[in-house]
Amino acid sequence: MSRTKSFISNLIILAILLAACASSKTATPGSNLPRVLAVESFLADITRNVTGDRLSVDSLIPLGVDPHAYQPTPQDAARITDANVLILNGANLEAFLDPILQNAGSQQQLIIKASDGLTPHPDPSAENSGGDPHFWLDPNNVIKYVENIRDGLSKADPAGASGYAANADQYIVKIQVLDTWIVSQVQKVPQTRRLLVTNHDSLAYFAARYGFSVVGAIIPSISSGAAPSAQELAALITSIRSTGTPAIFLETGTNTQLADQIASETGIKVITGLYLHSLSAADGPAPTYIDMMKYDVTAIVEALK
Repeated sequence: MSRTKSFISNLIILAILLAACASSKTATPGSNLPRVLAVESFLADITRNVTGDRLSVDSLIPLGVDPHAYQPTPQDAARITDANVLILNGANLEAFLDPILQNAGSQQQLIIKASDGLTPHPDPSAENSGGDPHFWLDPNNVIKYVENIRDGLSKADPAGASGYAANADQYIVKIQVLDTWIVSQVQKVPQTRRLLVTNHDSLAYFAARYGFSVVGAIIPSISSGAAPSAQELAALITSIRSTGTPAIFLETGTNTQLADQIASETGIKVITGLYLHSLSAADGPAPTYIDMMKYDVTAIVEALK
């Protein structure tokens, strides 16, 4: 590491430590209730369905920002260390948190890993030792998220445990209804056309649950931060041609240049604007986790049927 990079790194760590010292770890003035921070927006929405009106739940990563590429600021460090309960997806999706938690300390902080207890698919690129973290794109996995969040919140706030349990039960029913709805929508797509190509490997759990085949990804990695080689792009083009895959699916904020290049060579459609890692704004098409899944499923079905 160069002296400049080392100096910048030390400044960041110093800012994190100062933010940690400034945080009080106490609840909102006049209240003994814990402050809750969820890392991703979809995780914050899931959590709010468990807390109901009892707790305020904030989201760390701004809407539309890919958690794979997210870089926290010193202000984020203050929010993280000031939270009594920190909820993250787990499976190494939030590796950017490690230096903050290691340097700031979290003795009084409860960390809930929503995906605890789920078995990850291996990362095909072997870049993520935690495996594929995209559990939430199969709603059945979100039931486990809800249970873990319920149990963690009940530990942090025992007085609210009965309410969290009741809210979790009600939300699990909604998730089960969502799963049934997705099954009915996917039936509109002939089996031979249930083929998925994405920007990066993100829909493996979705595909396994609903009977799709993952033909490939422009970036053959569970992280959108990797870069494909010319050989990997050529192999993907060959797979698209041999399978007759109808479309490439890209999420919001994705650069379409490589997808457009592949489309020009294969005649495949490019479908943009899916919400896979983030919710939309409140007035957008995917303001909640359930809305997000319905929006994405509708876009996939319409492109393939």
